[in-house]
Amino acid sequence: MLALDQIKQELSGYEKRLEELADSLNIEEAKVKIEELEETAGDPDFWNDMDEAQKILRQTKQLKTKVESYNTLKDIYDEIMLIIEMGNEENDESYVTEAKNLKTKFLEDFENLRISTLLTGEYDSSNCIVTLHSGAGGTEACDWTSMLYRMYGKWCDDHGFSAEELDYLAGDEAGIKSVTFRVEGENAYGLLKSEKGIHRLVRISPFDAAKKRHTSFASCDVMPEIDDDIDFEINPDDIEMQVFRSSGAGGQHINKTSSAVRLIHKPTGVVVSCQTQRSQLQNRETCMKMLKSKLYEMEREKQMEKLADIRGEVKKIEWGSQIRSYVFQPYTMVKDVRTEEETGNISAVMDGKIDNFINAYLKWINS
Repeated sequence: MLALDQIKQELSGYEKRLEELADSLNIEEAKVKIEELEETAGDPDFWNDMDEAQKILRQTKQLKTKVESYNTLKDIYDEIMLIIEMGNEENDESYVTEAKNLKTKFLEDFENLRISTLLTGEYDSSNCIVTLHSGAGGTEACDWTSMLYRMYGKWCDDHGFSAEELDYLAGDEAGIKSVTFRVEGENAYGLLKSEKGIHRLVRISPFDAAKKRHTSFASCDVMPEIDDDIDFEINPDDIEMQVFRSSGAGGQHINKTSSAVRLIHKPTGVVVSCQTQRSQLQNRETCMKMLKSKLYEMEREKQMEKLADIRGEVKKIEWGSQIRSYVFQPYTMVKDVRTEEETGNISAVMDGKIDNFINAYLKWINS
């Protein structure tokens, strides 16, 4: 049948591209690594070190997800070829619609998986630390920051990443003034680095009785989590430590003792804080890790600012410096000003469906 033969022609060459994709994703190596990790997990002493055990289980899950994603993609391709063969043998047009639908899914999934092979930056595979700050717009901006926080939380859930809140400062009337959270998962930094910059919202404010349109801004800072084995020293004399009581929206943020910690790096003015760990010592350790990551990244940007994988420096949180605009009224649109990627389905975006923007950014910086 002509329609089925055309689909087969459109997919010609993809069998070889699938083999190349498997090599790029190191699928065979991943399978071997999964066996090694599962053997480790079977050791009677596996749970003696709880943190290490959890790390191994997460790594196993991430590798399995990658292998399963590739296998599913390969299965869809094989199914399309089988449908084409059966449709031609039976001369049945009912196979055409099914083949077309599967072709659309295959091409979309292939591109998403191919995009992951572009994550070759030095820290792309690392976990990351994300900080959201409300900008110009008052209460409206704080509400916008809370909406972004929810969006990234939904995105993490969709990708099987864990998001651990580290610091939280509620808005005076509503929303969030600032929040810092750690995202753990394979390629977390490589994917979320695309979100670093100013995000602009245009909508009719629910806080305005006159129902006027408001423009609000929030900044998103994304930095890779630096491993402890990285040789990067911070002079203790350069650090000022402050302790305070945890606060925020919800019981999980409340602490009756001054266990929350804020560290100030006096030479640069960098400030980090953590209030969600169980003790002041744990909060300080987390703060030191955050400070080390931030200062290391700043130094790296100074020396390597020409590299594409560190584009998107956070600027002043106001008009003219945004990387992406979200318009709720009078029409709906989300548009990235760097890549020109856009969509009218703003509800999906706010529910964490931002992979199209992430993929467009990765293509942009690798072009």
